[in-house]
Amino acid sequence: MVPAAGVGARMQADRPKQYLPLLGKTVIEHTLQGLLRHPRIRGIVVAISSDDGWWPEIKVETDKPLWVAAGGDERCHSVLSALQALAARADARDWVLVHDAARPCLRGTDIDELIHRCQAHPVGGLLAVPVRDTLKRADATRTVLETVDRERLWQAQTPQMFRLGELRAALQQALDAHALVTDEASAMERAGHAPLLVEGHADNLKITHPEDLLLAELFLKHNLPR
Repeated sequence: MVPAAGVGARMQADRPKQYLPLLGKTVIEHTLQGLLRHPRIRGIVVAISSDDGWWPEIKVETDKPLWVAAGGDERCHSVLSALQALAARADARDWVLVHDAARPCLRGTDIDELIHRCQAHPVGGLLAVPVRDTLKRADATRTVLETVDRERLWQAQTPQMFRLGELRAALQQALDAHALVTDEASAMERAGHAPLLVEGHADNLKITHPEDLLLAELFLKHNLPR
């Protein structure tokens, strides 16, 4: 499932970042086509905002199911809505992968590794990369308070892979407690589960700032294994 109801305010663009042009397509078209071409993915639910005027123009050629669910104010609302839509078509024990609409450079080999590692895990997990840079903690004035030890710190990515029923329950539990979790793993952790980290690649970047589009174009042009 792909939550795609965000507006991407940090891009300072005239449209949500998932609809920005990238090598002759939109960002979300690259994202969806990359997922749909993977043989282990059986279909996709996209969560779209009710006032989204760009989605009807999106063209994705596929013989796999591509459903639309109502997006919400936050990512967690959109994912829960997509899970509820999928629950009518799938079993609670089925695995679901949640992937950011603005991550168009996901490698097919990373999907392979995530599925391989998580299928044998009792909880599931997520793609991530070890933190490479030195980290600083600052106060409100951006004055450094301390250097954070980066040992065992990871930067979370997507897809994140969990069983439908368990993820749905974890997200509902978080929302009932007014906790707006920022990714699915956080909801699972909050529910007492311990997700597995599966190392991915740094080129699976999330387009957030204008310069990220240039990087995504570079990665896609190099025809890395998708």
